[in-house]
Amino acid sequence: MADGERVATERRAGWARRLWPLATTVVIFAAIFSRIPFSRLGEALSRADLLPFLALMAGFSLVFFTVDTLVLALAIRWFHGPLPYRDLLPVRASTYLVSLVNTQLAQGALALYLNRRFRTPLGAITGTVLLLILLEITQLVGFATIGMLAAPGSAPAGLLAVPVALALVWTALVGLVRRPSHGVVASNAIAQTFRMATAGQLFTLLGLKSTTFLLALVVHGFALALFGIHIPWSRLLASLPIVFMVAALPVTVAHLGTSQAAWIFFFRDYASEAALLAYSLAAHLTFMLANGVLGLLFLPKAYVDLVIRRPPEDDDSRPTHKTSNV
Repeated sequence: MADGERVATERRAGWARRLWPLATTVVIFAAIFSRIPFSRLGEALSRADLLPFLALMAGFSLVFFTVDTLVLALAIRWFHGPLPYRDLLPVRASTYLVSLVNTQLAQGALALYLNRRFRTPLGAITGTVLLLILLEITQLVGFATIGMLAAPGSAPAGLLAVPVALALVWTALVGLVRRPSHGVVASNAIAQTFRMATAGQLFTLLGLKSTTFLLALVVHGFALALFGIHIPWSRLLASLPIVFMVAALPVTVAHLGTSQAAWIFFFRDYASEAALLAYSLAAHLTFMLANGVLGLLFLPKAYVDLVIRRPPEDDDSRPTHKTSNV
């Protein structure tokens, strides 16, 4: 009886975890549309120059995909072994499909895919994925900090505590994985990438990731103009990274709702709420659709690589498991 009750409780908890993002999305949009009638949203969309907008966002998605895959390819090569860039294109594109539902699930799918397809140890590849996530957060926090210092008052002053907290996280992490006194942590497979990575490698990956944000900054600046919205570059630099971080929170379906609320909150001084809602929905859905198309195009190749053409255990072409010299 106790086992049955435990199973029932776990099932209810599982349903709650699945329904929570949907409920949060509905609540956020209900709050937004209680302030913005649908008719005003339609008017804002009708005034936009949509064809150039769609072309601009589609081109951005393609460039983002190529650079994002390059970052992944370099990380795999440095911390696990050589792997052709072309072999990672289906991997990265396929995870974009999963990220439409849940970003964290997509990262887990990436780690599992590389583990199965290339025999890269799961713990080690998980550490590499975690490093890339941390670098993504670092570059967004870095740009937001530069923007907030360049344009005082552009964001709540309390957000300046975020870069301090992030610096403490990096300091503690490096100390845990590199100091001999923390041998249990340092020897963990997940810590392998953090232990092996040099400062040059970290800055190279960070620099490449930063190019995608700088491109996003430029693209959004021009795309906003196509909706009749003009926001100073300094304000975009200060607030856009925060918008991206809020949008990435795993609390809604496909990151909808949080992104729109963040656009309205941070940029309401420069455009009407209806115009900002129209733009944020159009930008978000276009980027999602472009990523989804890329994922669908590469999905058959990813399936063949994973299920049909899995390399045998003795295939010397797969990445080798590197060990640290530290």
